[in-house]
Amino acid sequence: MATLQVARKAVTKLVSRGLGPREFASNAASALRRFVPYEGACLLTLDPATLLPTGEYVENGLPPSTRTRLLEIELLDHDVNKFAALARTTSTARAASLSAATQGDLDRSLRHREVRKRYGLDDELRAMLVDGSGTWGALTLMRTQGQPRFTKAEVDLVATLAGDLAQGLQRAARTNAPHDDSVGVLTVTRDGTKANHAAKRWLDELSPVAVDSVVYQARSTGDAYARARTEQGTWLALRATQHDHAVTVTIQPAQANELAPLIADAYGLTARERAITELIAQGHATNEIATQLHLSPYTVQDHLKVIFDKTSTKTRGELVARIFFEHYAPRL
Repeated sequence: MATLQVARKAVTKLVSRGLGPREFASNAASALRRFVPYEGACLLTLDPATLLPTGEYVENGLPPSTRTRLLEIELLDHDVNKFAALARTTSTARAASLSAATQGDLDRSLRHREVRKRYGLDDELRAMLVDGSGTWGALTLMRTQGQPRFTKAEVDLVATLAGDLAQGLQRAARTNAPHDDSVGVLTVTRDGTKANHAAKRWLDELSPVAVDSVVYQARSTGDAYARARTEQGTWLALRATQHDHAVTVTIQPAQANELAPLIADAYGLTARERAITELIAQGHATNEIATQLHLSPYTVQDHLKVIFDKTSTKTRGELVARIFFEHYAPRL
């Protein structure tokens, strides 16, 4: 219990610093190492709506050349402890070790048998970073061959900290972003990739995993969509569509209707609070909102006070600017 309290205090302190995604991931990985030793780590940021990877922080992980096959396995093939499966479980089961899932025979895992084993890796601990507003990331801790495998106590500790880690990524998603109207078009075939000028520029700023994930999802389902944040803080919308043997990906700055729900999630707004915020953005007065939502005006005011507190705003104008404009438009 004492270890959990110390670990939670360390992570909570990081969350309060308001770091960006990469800075938070790096510091969180270092803090976790004190309580759950590991040789390698990977923290993926996810789009809460689609669970597709949008960015990654890797420390002593697998080489970039393995990313394609790992994404294929994760999105298209059968394997144990896949991120999507862990996300669907109860909170106590959102973290798991590979050794436990395979009853000690790691070769029962496709990704271990085909990829991890050849690079000297042994056990891994995966955890979905989920809080009340959604799934914000996925954490993988790795141990090399010859090291002890992850214990149940270590898995339970990471599972308990998952919500706090999710809050750190949630806060990182609030960072303001500059605006750019350039639309990138990327065509991916088995023979190679073609990109226009705008796409090349966005690709320089995006994590490769963000593009790869929508491409492989489109190959599986016909189309895919995700929102991803660049290193510079711009939120982009990625849309991929399968056409014959090619996948076309468009990349452009996320618009208000795409970004507002994500930012509302980042501030932890409930469905009711989000509905009130949207009606405020449309210019409705308190009594009008109360009528539309079948609430009393006093209840609307109570919700509004909570919304102001969560978003650190004081007026309706500030609230609308923060949720609908601040994160994708320049300041005026």
